[in-house]
Amino acid sequence: MGAGGGSVHDRESEPGARPELVTDDIPAWLRGVVERKPADPTGVNQVLNRSAGKLVAAALRPRQAAVLVLFGGAPEPDSRAPGGLPADADVLLTQRAATLRQHSGQVAFPGGGVEPADSGPIATALREAQEETGLDPAGVEPIAVLPKIFVPPSRFDVTPVLAYWRTPGTVGVVSEAEATRVVRVPIAELIDPANRFVVRHPLGYMGPAFAVDGMLVWGFTAGVLAGLLAVSGWERDWDHHDVRDLQASLAAVGMTL
Repeated sequence: MGAGGGSVHDRESEPGARPELVTDDIPAWLRGVVERKPADPTGVNQVLNRSAGKLVAAALRPRQAAVLVLFGGAPEPDSRAPGGLPADADVLLTQRAATLRQHSGQVAFPGGGVEPADSGPIATALREAQEETGLDPAGVEPIAVLPKIFVPPSRFDVTPVLAYWRTPGTVGVVSEAEATRVVRVPIAELIDPANRFVVRHPLGYMGPAFAVDGMLVWGFTAGVLAGLLAVSGWERDWDHHDVRDLQASLAAVGMTL
């Protein structure tokens, strides 16, 4: 995972496969998340260390999936901001439909399970994002592929694909059966210490959370975001000792567990 110079591209699975991993002309303000592995300096992010491990029985093997972590914002860094973060920087999130069987109502990155025709995780992430949000994949530049993270409730082994939207297009809810909202959340809101805390699940899970745009971002999505922010150069100090009840935090924004 890197951002070397030149015009080298990393093809996914076979000669001529598309799409490719862009490794040149990456905005300087995004190089922190591209060149560094997501980190957990606070010790509260359980998501980053989840691995499917050695699952012997075929019936227990996780299904492969990928999500698109799509950043937008001016290509030029803001010299006045930490890490050069431009004022218009954002990330694309969806809120899953309450009727879905798994992770219903949760805030998520666009993404889903690998299909046989997909050439790799980049193709999966772009296809799913197009199906869920209507984005044009031609305008998206994949810039890094992160290590897989296991999601126990759904038994998915998820590959986060980082990407940059040099010229953002129109997005929205394509199918209400899949998502109720499609939102470009400003990075400035995610790094605001007032919007960050830790949530505790009734079953004992604890992890980072964000309260933004009338939504609570927690679980896998919050874990990936927190891990990226920790190495981005944009992050501001926040109180990771502020632990709140998950159900109460969800209720505060009109969401349920």
